[in-house]
Amino acid sequence: MTSSSSRRLRRRAKDVFGWQQLRPEQLVAMEAVMERRDTLVVMPTGAGKSAVYQVPGLLLPGPTVVVSPLIALQRDQVQGLLRREGADAAAVNSNQTERQNAAVWDQISAGGVDFLFLAPEQLVKEEVIDQLAAVRPALFVVDEAQCVSAWGHDFRPEYLRLGHVVERIGRPPVLALTASAAAPVRRDIVAQLGMREVSEIVTGFDRPNIDLEVIAFRDVAAKRRAVVERAAAEAKPGLVYAATRREAEDYAEELGLLGLDTAAYHAGLSAQERSDVHDRFLEGALDIVVATSAFGMGIDKPDVRFVLHASAPGSLDAYYQEIGRAGRDGKPSRAILAYRPKDLGLQRFFASGRPDQDTVTQVARVLKEHDGPMHPGLLRKRTRLTASRLTAVVNLLEQVSAVRTNDAGELVPTEGFSASEAASQAAERANAHKRLERSRVDMMRGYAETNGCRRRFLLGYFGEASEEAESCGSCDRCTSAEADGRGLTMGPEVLAGTGGLIGEPSLPPGENTILPGASVQHERWGRGSVMSGEKERVTVLFDSVGYRTLSLAVAREQGLLTLL
Repeated sequence: MTSSSSRRLRRRAKDVFGWQQLRPEQLVAMEAVMERRDTLVVMPTGAGKSAVYQVPGLLLPGPTVVVSPLIALQRDQVQGLLRREGADAAAVNSNQTERQNAAVWDQISAGGVDFLFLAPEQLVKEEVIDQLAAVRPALFVVDEAQCVSAWGHDFRPEYLRLGHVVERIGRPPVLALTASAAAPVRRDIVAQLGMREVSEIVTGFDRPNIDLEVIAFRDVAAKRRAVVERAAAEAKPGLVYAATRREAEDYAEELGLLGLDTAAYHAGLSAQERSDVHDRFLEGALDIVVATSAFGMGIDKPDVRFVLHASAPGSLDAYYQEIGRAGRDGKPSRAILAYRPKDLGLQRFFASGRPDQDTVTQVARVLKEHDGPMHPGLLRKRTRLTASRLTAVVNLLEQVSAVRTNDAGELVPTEGFSASEAASQAAERANAHKRLERSRVDMMRGYAETNGCRRRFLLGYFGEASEEAESCGSCDRCTSAEADGRGLTMGPEVLAGTGGLIGEPSLPPGENTILPGASVQHERWGRGSVMSGEKERVTVLFDSVGYRTLSLAVAREQGLLTLL
């Protein structure tokens, strides 16, 4: 990339967006996009990922297509761009009328749109793919790209179709953006999107301005009182995450009785109600939003001072994503987890929700019995499955090479695969996903129950070594010599959160030469990627069983791990 191109990027960033300077990592990523290279960007929330496509998108010869998972997020992004002189943006989604969507297509066909925002659900429609192919996008952006990976915590089956879409619309360069993707997830994103010769920019996961704290409880009532009291006492504005819609409503009501401007947000509200809460929060009219996980992805409010989880989420990926709403202005903020061990039982239940073998067999049999390629719409009609359920099954069948999608978007069964064989292999793949998800729940437990530095634990989960030798100085474990009096005393057998270490951590450790990112082979669990390592233990993400933490001493003695 020439210095003149860098100057053009800086000038456009200043003239249109008012940004006096770009971060070095932003500029590196923008330059890769300008060179029309496939690019994967991993930056913490609040680090300016959107700028990576916004600035080049105004210089590239053609529209930029942005696949964004939530309509509320699309609306924020469109409105933010339209406020900038010289940046035209629009969205096509199910909240708009057919006439409104048609007007957008007319506008983009006439060259009047720089940025087009779409939900992935739109890209299963043949007419949408045909219209995109006709306008020849200059860049294809996948926002919240962790959704494309079956290894990712926020996996969404409809995202797996995006690789096919890219090929059918002329194979524009692909830019994948995420804030929470460890190395195995990044590899899967690249593979699923069919990215080539990828430029990968990973800037780290640490958010040092966010203090980390866990308060542990055995009693439900005590936890409930503490959540309300703590939310009321913290600097505003803030977010409280609840496990269920009912909890969100109840907490919002209790906080409202204390005189706080509070609202609940969850998927049970109408689209208009959710939009109103979203807008009031961004405008500063609300002190606190009490929400389920339906709220938060991509929320661009810089001054959130605290995020309080009334229950532990199902993974550290989700937790990191949600606490990242705090302190995007760089000022001191707080992430508080109200932890009751039994709450994670609900998350382990949620982690079992994958297609069953009978459903997979049904879909495979219908495809086999059909004469020739089959359109997904006809398959849905024949199987009577919901669109999301069918997409999940078809993706499983594709992952085991039992089905492929042709250039017309039709499903073609692979020769030599029987329906029962395809279903059996797909079921094993689904079971591996279940084991992974359950291990994520266990790692969430490990974070809550660790006696060590929480920041080191969190960063280690993502495969990043903490720069601090011992104490981060900004988590409750490091700033307090002893655990909170309300907390639980946790022994080493649950420190890793994976059902216990393989052996005792007190054995002579030796030197840990197994570094994060290394590939290893376990005699029982197979191949895995090292996520983090300390003097006495190593955490590995295995393809077959998910996250496991092992004692290095025992691993050496018994020859359990082999470096590949």
